[in-house]
Amino acid sequence: MAISVKQMLEAANAVVRKITPDEAKEMIWNGSVLVLDVRDAPEIEKSGKVQGALNVSRGMLEFRADPDSPYHDKAFAKDKAVILYCASGGRSALAGKLLQDMGYSRVYNVGGFKDWVDAGGAVEKPAGQG
Repeated sequence: MAISVKQMLEAANAVVRKITPDEAKEMIWNGSVLVLDVRDAPEIEKSGKVQGALNVSRGMLEFRADPDSPYHDKAFAKDKAVILYCASGGRSALAGKLLQDMGYSRVYNVGGFKDWVDAGGAVEKPAGQG
C-alpha cells in the first residue's frame, strides 16, 4: 500500500520528540550533542546555520550516519544525542525517524531554522556575510 508524505510526517512526528530552541540550547550547553542541519547547501549559503551544526543534506543522511558506509562521518555516534532542524521541521522529523530506525536512540527535532533564530540561538553566517 502506498504511503503519502502526510502519513510519513505523522509517523515521524509520533516518534521523534519535538523540542524547543531553549531545550536545544540547554542540551548543547551540557555537551555530547550532534546538531544536524539537513537542509541543502544553497539554503545554508543564504541564511547560515546553527553555530557548530554539521550540515548533511537529507539525501546523504543514511550514508553519513552508517558506520559501515564509505561516506560515514565520524561526528555521528550512537552515544550522542542528535538535534535536527531544517527550514520548517518536516525534513528534520523524517530524518529523525530515519536515524531512530538506524539505531540512534536520543533523537530530537527542534523544527525550523527560523525558530532557532527567533529564539536568539547562535548562528554561523555564510562565508562572505561576516
